[in-house]
Amino acid sequence: MRTDKKRKLLQRRRRGIRKKVRGTAERPRMSVRFTGQHIYVQFIDDDLGRTLAQASTRSKQLAAEGKKLAANVESAQVVGKAAAEAAKNQGITAVVFDRSGARYHGKVAALAEAAREAGLKF
Repeated sequence: MRTDKKRKLLQRRRRGIRKKVRGTAERPRMSVRFTGQHIYVQFIDDDLGRTLAQASTRSKQLAAEGKKLAANVESAQVVGKAAAEAAKNQGITAVVFDRSGARYHGKVAALAEAAREAGLKF
């Protein structure tokens, strides 16, 4: 399949999910995005259009721990815990999970389980 066709299909899936999944100030949207090299997590209040907290494999505090982070299951667990801590620091306890069109297995499931174990409610 051509890459432009794949991109259009992904965008279509993401728009369909975004219609149903909305974040508020009390329960923001936890948006997860995986690229070929990195993992990004944002907590978004869709009513105001603001990012409340974020975590990624590129963050300085995770890199300072001496681990080489990439877009794999082990890094997804580390980022999930870091994202839950960042959310707790902002007073966020419950979220709506937005997996951005990715299937719920592997990295996505590992990140979600790590965030749940760290205290976030989905």
